[in-house]
Amino acid sequence: MAFVLLALVMVTAFEVFSTGMSRAGDLDDRSRALAVAQSQLAAAGTEELFKEGQVQGETADRRFRWTTAVTRTEEGQDPTRPVQAPFILYRVDVRVDWSSATGRAQSLALASLGLGQRPQ
Repeated sequence: MAFVLLALVMVTAFEVFSTGMSRAGDLDDRSRALAVAQSQLAAAGTEELFKEGQVQGETADRRFRWTTAVTRTEEGQDPTRPVQAPFILYRVDVRVDWSSATGRAQSLALASLGLGQRPQ
């Protein structure tokens, strides 16, 4: 009886341990994806001027794929008035995709706003 009870406790402990290790791996992946997304947001508008469009890439280890989309936002502008401001507001959306250790597709998305020069 003691052996059966010990076996049940060991099986349960192993299940809890393996689930915890799996979750730790998932959290590590999410943390790395967040770092990639933040890096892409920080690079937008600093390495080059804001330019509408979409750029894709992947990390050096090819685990994470990212897409950065830049769009102009001119909400609230009156179309009958000429624009006088020298700057324009851009929205930057970054999406990072990867596969978890179990093969399940994962993604993370961040967005930010930035000021850029109005195109001539």
